[in-house]
Amino acid sequence: MFSALISVFIVSLISLIGVFTLAIKEEKLKKILLFFVSFSAGALLAGAFFHLIPEAVEEMGFGKKLSFSLIGGIVVFFVLEKFIRWRHCHIPTSENHPHPVSYMNLVGDAFHNFLDGTIIAAAYLVNPSLGLTTTLAVIFHEIPQEIGDFGVLLHGGFTKKRALFFNFLSALFAVLGCVVTFLMSNFVAGLSWLLVPFTAGGFIYIAGSDLIPELHRETSAKKSFFQLLALILGIILMFLLRFLE
Repeated sequence: MFSALISVFIVSLISLIGVFTLAIKEEKLKKILLFFVSFSAGALLAGAFFHLIPEAVEEMGFGKKLSFSLIGGIVVFFVLEKFIRWRHCHIPTSENHPHPVSYMNLVGDAFHNFLDGTIIAAAYLVNPSLGLTTTLAVIFHEIPQEIGDFGVLLHGGFTKKRALFFNFLSALFAVLGCVVTFLMSNFVAGLSWLLVPFTAGGFIYIAGSDLIPELHRETSAKKSFFQLLALILGIILMFLLRFLE
């Protein structure tokens, strides 16, 4: 449990990365984010197909239980984005009236981070090496996401200090998710094995529905090539981590 808590706390600290982006010019930041989004997409897909699904199949077999858990991960992340994160308000943004989408972003992130803590804990319950690879996949995804979330809060009227504080507060829900999962595992038999394919479904959804469509917005042949290169690098890294298991 200690290793899992350390992992989720490190993931939570990534929420503070937004402050370092303030000194980077917007054009350069876009290039950096483009690389991380591509790399993250590859890492998440490879994490699902090289680590999580094979581990679950080895324990459970590729039956209905695994299939329902895998699809469940996709559906839950769809619901999380569709109905929790996306809200609109017609009241102008100001310092005294932060845009409600900022608060909804924080609520959505809290749920998302809670799930991050849950899936990291579940992976550690299976074995430490799977916990490590799952943590890395989450970290690669969190870097561009947290930079984007920080920007949303600033745009919504938050000061830099408030944006960092509330973003970090939201990120700490990962610790709560980790603790709850470890406690629940004492009462629900086989919980970790149900959560492993669930995690894979979540990773596949995030990569396929969020990250890859974002990459398609770039039509430049040169930039698209570097996107592909970063995607492949993410896949290769996660594949090489199989040798730690």
